[in-house]
Amino acid sequence: QVHVAESGGGSVQPGGSLRLSCAASGLPTNYYMIAWFRQAPGKEREGVSCFSNGPGTKNYADSVKGRFTIFTDNAKNTIYLQMAGLQPEATATYYCALAVYSGPFTFECTMRALSYDSWGQGTQVTVSS
Repeated sequence: QVHVAESGGGSVQPGGSLRLSCAASGLPTNYYMIAWFRQAPGKEREGVSCFSNGPGTKNYADSVKGRFTIFTDNAKNTIYLQMAGLQPEATATYYCALAVYSGPFTFECTMRALSYDSWGQGTQVTVSS
């Protein structure tokens, strides 16, 4: 069974940085799409960044472009979200999500939540003075 677990959240001051980790286990294949989402109280879950390992493409939400970086360690089945220049608006619970496919694919990743079926429990990021 696929299992996803996030870590690395915490509290930082505006302008600070955090690196979130997402460890995936039990993947039946090596063909996957993975993404980071976040949800603040009273708001809908929104996509932050995603990665498709088939084509090796990455996508970012406009709100985080230039400040957040997604990268992977394939040997460890781990994905990271390096967050820089954090502002209070980034305060949210961050989730890692995974979709596994039966074979190779070439499409770019999506930040549509319904495309993912394996989710972590979330890690809290708080940005405040």
